[in-house]
Amino acid sequence: MFELVTAGGWLMVPIILCSIVAVAIIGERFWALKQEKVVPANLVAQVWQLHQRRELDNQRLTLLRDGSPLGRILAAGLVNMQHEREVMKEAIEETGRQVVIELERFLNTLGTIASITPLLGLLGTVIGMIKVFAAITSQGVGNPAVLAGGISEALITTAAGLSVAIPSLMFYRYFRGKVEMLVIKMEEQALKLVEVIHGEREADEGTV
Repeated sequence: MFELVTAGGWLMVPIILCSIVAVAIIGERFWALKQEKVVPANLVAQVWQLHQRRELDNQRLTLLRDGSPLGRILAAGLVNMQHEREVMKEAIEETGRQVVIELERFLNTLGTIASITPLLGLLGTVIGMIKVFAAITSQGVGNPAVLAGGISEALITTAAGLSVAIPSLMFYRYFRGKVEMLVIKMEEQALKLVEVIHGEREADEGTV
């Protein structure tokens, strides 16, 4: 393995660093985007029960806000539940935009890695071929070892760049789709709470 890295030349260093960062981001996003962490089950039902019992004090709102991204959105609406429906929705939407930014954290970095690692591999290919032609110019084609060194450097960096880029792109697309799905679920739950609070939906429907 070390021999391959050495044979690939100095461009293997940024490619390896990109791979380490990509693995760290993928692991962190798998943990952070678990559905039970972002959209806890029956949270709206619990909030509605607390509202009915008039137990939604500041302490419980703080716990709700800190408990999950969905809880943060619901808390923003509950703070404004004495106002009109539109005011409550605007507060939820504003907080929702902030939550989406947090859910998408590091995804741009992962997408950038997916874009630049093939280019780094291509640059390694170009440098390797330049070495090949330089060797041909200075020594002719009589020394296959020199030619093989340049060609192997070109192929190794290309393979390394693609090996990092392909899974990075796959997981980037996967996490983007998961964030969109979670946002839709949070919007549904927040809308249920707004409609129940303002009497536009039966309580037993809104808390399912």
